[in-house]
Amino acid sequence: MVGVINTGSFPKALWEGVNAWFGQKYDQHGVEWTPLFETYDSRKNYEEDVQAVSFGLAQEKSEGTGLAYDSMQQGYVSRYTHVAYALGFIVTREEQDDNLYEELSMKRAGLLAYSMAETKENVGANIYNRAFNSSYTGGDGLELLSTAHTNSVGGGTFSNELNPAADLSEQSIEDLCIQIGQATNDRGLKIALKPKRLIIPVNLQFEATRILKSTLQNDTGNNAVNALRSMNMIPEMAVNHYLTDTDAWFIRTDCPEGLKHFNRVSRKLENDNDFDTKNLKASAYERYSFKWSDPRGLYGSSGA
Repeated sequence: MVGVINTGSFPKALWEGVNAWFGQKYDQHGVEWTPLFETYDSRKNYEEDVQAVSFGLAQEKSEGTGLAYDSMQQGYVSRYTHVAYALGFIVTREEQDDNLYEELSMKRAGLLAYSMAETKENVGANIYNRAFNSSYTGGDGLELLSTAHTNSVGGGTFSNELNPAADLSEQSIEDLCIQIGQATNDRGLKIALKPKRLIIPVNLQFEATRILKSTLQNDTGNNAVNALRSMNMIPEMAVNHYLTDTDAWFIRTDCPEGLKHFNRVSRKLENDNDFDTKNLKASAYERYSFKWSDPRGLYGSSGA
């Protein structure tokens, strides 16, 4: 269905006397998807990240015997398929001529850009909103946050989900930081993975601030330092207004090739006039993708 803005869409705009038009534009949140992903440019239809599995531990070699040889090989593949997002509007020539309120018509392009920005925020946040949903899987065939991620070559599993799940607290953050500190690669070798950023919904911003900023242990009578703060265990915190689960929380790590955003075509606003109808057409177009390659890039809890 094609929506057309005509003289019947805003009948009050044809008459003098309107004091103000409201509901068109509100203050926007700043760009919030950028702390959730690393951004890269793309010049292709899709991008692929391929896991390269390295060597395992060295083996004992007895005197006079041959040494053991290991191999490297390809693991799973993560594909980023870019999606186009577009929106537009049509205004009749008559509406343009007869609309007496320039402030009403001049804001339409800005509102189109606002819709595109909100779309991108929702698309990016949905990677987190669906992080525990087995219907949305990555290259290893599992959801982003799982207790049973598979090692494609080395065998066994690893977890980037707090188990049992727990609400945000000083203790649960410490537990997840310990889990991050015990991370291994596909062959079971220890890797130096560190927390980078706590990501929370609006509902947890006050509790998170008390936990991370308190000098002493939060919500206790203990005369003990706040270890999270003293050790600078969580360097940054990001509040995201597009996260839908009010008690789920996440920690991004410094894992390379974790959560990624590819920009294929930057947002572009265009307008033109239709010769036959004289209607004004305006459109916005953008193409990008959000996903993850290595699930070690994010740890989290769905809340209790």
